[in-house]
Amino acid sequence: MKTQIIDGWPKGNRIKILITDTDAAQANAIRRTILTDVPKMAISKVRFELGQTQDQKGEYFESVNALPDEVIAHRLAMIPIPTYLDEFVFPEDDPANEGLSEDQWGSPASQIIYHCSIRGPSSENKEETKTVRAGDLNVLGETKLQIAESHQAIPLTILLHGQYLEFYAYATLGRGRDHAKWAPASAVSFHQREVAVLNNKKKAKILFDLDLGVSQADFGKDGRIENIDMVEKMRKAMAQVSQGTGRDADFDNAISMEKVDREFVFSFDTDGSLSPEAVFNQACEALSSRFVLLNEELDTVLA
Repeated sequence: MKTQIIDGWPKGNRIKILITDTDAAQANAIRRTILTDVPKMAISKVRFELGQTQDQKGEYFESVNALPDEVIAHRLAMIPIPTYLDEFVFPEDDPANEGLSEDQWGSPASQIIYHCSIRGPSSENKEETKTVRAGDLNVLGETKLQIAESHQAIPLTILLHGQYLEFYAYATLGRGRDHAKWAPASAVSFHQREVAVLNNKKKAKILFDLDLGVSQADFGKDGRIENIDMVEKMRKAMAQVSQGTGRDADFDNAISMEKVDREFVFSFDTDGSLSPEAVFNQACEALSSRFVLLNEELDTVLA
């Protein structure tokens, strides 16, 4: 199996990869591994501080807000946490947790702590509400672990006059097979690679005249399009001359799609905790390790 990042990708947190010399079973194994076995950081425990607080003018604020604590904790769990896999271990593998009950686990080697303390508008403020966002979380540690700027606008809850919210959130490593909050990617999919073939220039003009951004010039001298992004664009355009549009009879399969044997286009989006390249590499390493272990067990059984 060979892999190659398609030209022009990744784009932000989305990536497309061409996998060759493989079959659908192997591509699907990578897809499942990305969803279930690639670890990432996620907030798994939240401690809410309850009671009252007072500002410098003597005004009291109470620890109540528009949402139950459980809902806020769920929203916190889905915030992408910067993940450095080579710097942290799973809580169960942390030597500092050995001999302790699970509720006592926690050391700098296996968790990141975030703190949030924010008040709603004061009685003198004309604003009626204040939105608490992911950017209001402050990491108790290295600044590189701060919530990424692109995710800081994620809303958590709303505070009214006289309300405040304070909590400590604890992020740990986990895998998507245990909870969706630890899944590093979504929209993980693949399809067999295709090339577009121009069969009839005259009839294909029906499609080109629709001004959909595709033309005869997109085809090479051999009448084929092999660029993966361009093939996808052509496929979308061809929906306008497909069955039910009233143009399919005149178009008469003037352009066809041919599948390429043993080649697949693989794509997914990460949540930003890890780069797309890191997610794919981790999945391949996990899959490889699994097969090595399986071979060793088979050798033992058959010895």
